Amino acid sequence: MARGDNSRLGTRKQKLLTLNPSHLCLMFVLNHYNTIANQFLAELRDTKQQQDRMKFRTNLELLGSLLAFELSKTLTYYEKGIHTPLGIANVNLPKNEIVCATILRAGMPLLQGVLKIFNTSEAAFVGAARGAHRADNSFEIELGYVACPRLEGKCLIVADPMLATGKSLVEACKALYKNGTPEELHLLCVIGSPEGVAYINQHLPEAKLWIAAIDEKLDEHSYIIPGLGDAGDLSFGEKI
Repeated sequence: MARGDNSRLGTRKQKLLTLNPSHLCLMFVLNHYNTIANQFLAELRDTKQQQDRMKFRTNLELLGSLLAFELSKTLTYYEKGIHTPLGIANVNLPKNEIVCATILRAGMPLLQGVLKIFNTSEAAFVGAARGAHRADNSFEIELGYVACPRLEGKCLIVADPMLATGKSLVEACKALYKNGTPEELHLLCVIGSPEGVAYINQHLPEAKLWIAAIDEKLDEHSYIIPGLGDAGDLSFGEKI
């Protein structure tokens, strides 16, 4: 039994990984390491524990904070002297302004976790959902509410729990980009599919992906297998 030994899963040093040679986007996969995050992820998936909505939201927040912390290691920093009561302390602070965004409504708990790490950042919100499924199970993404500050030259972090097809994330980013082109784009997710990763690589090649787990595949309805279900419903209740 492994007791905090990550040697089989990779070095303890934080690094960016690629899923396979055909998926070229830079990516960090949290469950490649033995950490307490695996417990939070297991509880999110567990059908018995999913009945507790508060616990489900809390676990999304925790994973959002953990992924945001890993992401923070890759940002550009500058040195600043901070006046203390007894002298000056030199500290390294993020260089670029940060905007944390999410897709309503499922992304709200995940965003809360990200904002606990980037606690001085601005925030942006996009309303996006799958439209009606056609006979061939294809669908379009329907965009609605968008609230976003200026993005030009900033660091944009978009949090969305489930990276299934990747279409919602891509359309949300396109909507956000109307407010300027960020210097950096980071996508932060909990569970994804290989198909979603490939779609992001094709349509947002500039993005860096931070994700807790990549599952086996999508089913015929474009849901992640084994996944965890509908993150929005599990967080806030079934929608009509």
